[in-house]
Amino acid sequence: MGKTAGNRDWTQIYAIYGIEQWQTLVFLLFHAFFFSLLSVLFLIYFDQICFFLDSFFLSGAARLAAGFTGAVTALSAVCLLFAAANFVYSDVPLQYEMAQRMVSSVGDWSSVKTALDLGCGRGILLNAVATQLKKTGSSGRVVGLDRSKRTTLSTLRTAKLEGVQEYVTCREGDVKTLPFGDNYFDVVVSSVFVHTVGKEHGQKSVEAAAERMRVLGEIVRVVKPGGLCVVWDLLHVPEYVRRLQELKMEDIRVSERVTAFMAGSHIVSFRKPSELVAGPREVRLDWR
Repeated sequence: MGKTAGNRDWTQIYAIYGIEQWQTLVFLLFHAFFFSLLSVLFLIYFDQICFFLDSFFLSGAARLAAGFTGAVTALSAVCLLFAAANFVYSDVPLQYEMAQRMVSSVGDWSSVKTALDLGCGRGILLNAVATQLKKTGSSGRVVGLDRSKRTTLSTLRTAKLEGVQEYVTCREGDVKTLPFGDNYFDVVVSSVFVHTVGKEHGQKSVEAAAERMRVLGEIVRVVKPGGLCVVWDLLHVPEYVRRLQELKMEDIRVSERVTAFMAGSHIVSFRKPSELVAGPREVRLDWR
């Protein structure tokens, strides 16, 4: 499957991290196959279908109805195949690539003693952070926090496979009330996670938005003054930026749009000021 930017084989990376939501992929591929088969049957038996539809439509309209239905069926198959391909790309290759971008936004990992990956999942970003700590010879550690103990145990396994287990700690905890003291971490990162908080209320509900804002507030609370936070997420980035401005964060940067899981995504980075000052903060668009 070729080499990654880091000269690693994709087969090895998939062997470590796998497909997280394989049920979704199976669902998309099954329906893509179904609609593909249906469109082929429309093509093969087009005349017979038109003859059958003649009893339901006015003269000449049967061919139009059959052609339109066949075209919609074929288009649905193409869209489902595209969605499946985008899902596979977003699930591992894109997350791996974005993890490298996120860790590269931290200037000096050798000075980082404590880092947090919020919603660590399988550990793609967590292990990328740990790899940077290992490369720089840092004595620091990165904590992966997730809502599921089962997930954290799986994440520790991937850290061992990546050879960075001595730099990684995983914890189960409530992301809306982080189990860490104020001003604890030098760096906080999070990858396609914050948008899932409160989803049981509905993505567009006031309750879900309030819970996402609470998570942002917790991120700001646990990062040290002068510390850097890098969040890659879907859908709700504008509301994150507004909240960060309200919290008077510094150096707020928003990356270019990246399509992930058939939705728009951005990386938002910001720094907690050493001293909070009044006034709105400028938002920079980083097009690198």
